[in-house]
Amino acid sequence: MKIGEAKDTYSIQIREYNIKQRELYEKKQDLYQKMRTTPNGTEVYQNEAAILELQYNAVDEKRQEYQDYMNKLEEQWTGIANMVSSKQQGEAMAEAGDELGKILTVARRIMRGDIVPATDERKLMEFDWKLYSMAKGVAATLEMQEKRKEHKSLWEEEEERTIENPAEVADNTEAFDIGPGIVDVDTTLESIDMQV
Repeated sequence: MKIGEAKDTYSIQIREYNIKQRELYEKKQDLYQKMRTTPNGTEVYQNEAAILELQYNAVDEKRQEYQDYMNKLEEQWTGIANMVSSKQQGEAMAEAGDELGKILTVARRIMRGDIVPATDERKLMEFDWKLYSMAKGVAATLEMQEKRKEHKSLWEEEEERTIENPAEVADNTEAFDIGPGIVDVDTTLESIDMQV
């Protein structure tokens, strides 16, 4: 099961168990009130109180089992999402470094009086107007060489980069383990009724 699917499934279960647990808690409080206000209430409602306590504990135990699994899923999800984000940040930094290297190479070529493609000059201008102006100024002060070297664009072979959504990657990763079996709240309560 994918992490995203497992999170959805167990969230529903936890919610149902929380609702049932609240209902049982309210019933226990009502019963304790009856026990206090009824003569011999403790004896009269003893069995009912014991059953309610068992039901409450069974629901709480199952809810906690689901919650523990959900917490582990969240840890796995967060780890995967962080890993993808870190990888993307590293790639972005590497690309920025490559871009800066290309920019400086274009500036150096212009300063030597070489011919560079207009697209490369435009990239240099967009990156840093002052550096572009300086490179053009240096080139103008040099004696024009008889044979100037002509270069191809440094950006011709740029590839399309797809950016993965870290949350989607984490959601679509297989869960670390098969979670606890899904048991309906009513089934959990019926198992207590059968024991009593």
